[in-house]
Amino acid sequence: MSALISVDDLLIQRDGLDALSIQSLEIKRGETLAVVGPNGAGKSTLLLALAHLIKPARGQIIFNGKSISELNELAYRRKLSFVFQDPLLMDMSVEENIALGLKFRGTPKGDARARVLHWSKVMGVDHLLGRRAGQLSGGEAQRVSLARAFILDPVLLLMDEPFSAVDPQTRAQLLKDLSRVLSHDHRTTIFVTHNLKEAAQVGDRVAVIIHGKLKQVGTPKEIKAKPADKSVKEFLKEL
Repeated sequence: MSALISVDDLLIQRDGLDALSIQSLEIKRGETLAVVGPNGAGKSTLLLALAHLIKPARGQIIFNGKSISELNELAYRRKLSFVFQDPLLMDMSVEENIALGLKFRGTPKGDARARVLHWSKVMGVDHLLGRRAGQLSGGEAQRVSLARAFILDPVLLLMDEPFSAVDPQTRAQLLKDLSRVLSHDHRTTIFVTHNLKEAAQVGDRVAVIIHGKLKQVGTPKEIKAKPADKSVKEFLKEL
């Protein structure tokens, strides 16, 4: 399976300080890479760099064979969807929220409606289409956020600890449903979490970032069996 994304000798700085360093990383087409590490390790910085919202101080990110610095920014960002910890829904109906990105892109209403019905059903919110966003529970709101992301048919899906703000029972069900969708959809996905168990459930591989450096990439089993260094071993002990 060929790489959709290749990261080479990357250095990202924030406020003049080194925030993230990655010597080499390849993300395959259709895989889910779960990114774990302590708070402030640089996980979200990686997502922002992949979204081309932060420019590298050194190195490059190759997307589909071309450096993202050479791509048209709007055209590139239209290939991405971002799911945050906060669903960031607008004060409108669930149906309107899910269809919002399609509306901005000028998608014909009939096509948009069909896609809303499909993804709202996949995410289990088809019975809520007429409800206002402010009337949703935390779990329902995040399901709407997921539907809004998938409906755009992104080449790359970026997820920044999307379930950390919901209760454990809701989070467990959301993880189960997302894992099911990704296993059928084969969407290239970067899933950030501080929870190795979540990473193992969702990710095909896991990347460990500690103190702003990519320390190790492998299957959850490989990382547990052979931590790359002392910092990874200590991180695993704390989980």
